[in-house]
Amino acid sequence: MHHSSAPCACTSLRKASRALTRLYDEQLAAHGMTTTQFAILRHLARDGELGLSRLAERLVMDRTSLYRTLAPIERAGWVRIETADRRSKAARLTDAGAAALHAAEGSWAAAQDRVLAELEGGEWQALITTLNRLTELAPT
Repeated sequence: MHHSSAPCACTSLRKASRALTRLYDEQLAAHGMTTTQFAILRHLARDGELGLSRLAERLVMDRTSLYRTLAPIERAGWVRIETADRRSKAARLTDAGAAALHAAEGSWAAAQDRVLAELEGGEWQALITTLNRLTELAPT
């Protein structure tokens, strides 16, 4: 159902996404990483080695964008890309990557605290639930 008088949710969502990304990126810049790179390191820390297709799927990214995001953190020695089998590659967190992630976690938490301070308790959980439902709309 289309509501022409309703504000464009897509535009509002994009603006909010850019604003939050900027907030988190500013906090993580001192550590030489972006929010997306932090998310990659976090996934690899939690899940161990991940195939690049699987990692892209978890991050809701196309593989080209994932490769572009991985390149600087691979050069920094934070992740290692290995051939998993003849047709696919996998990423693994290095010890240096685990240390970089650990060093950046306080800055990420500071950004998170700033966001949470703006929202009332139930608002945050409702927002996360809604965003997770919207994420499920993305084709896999």
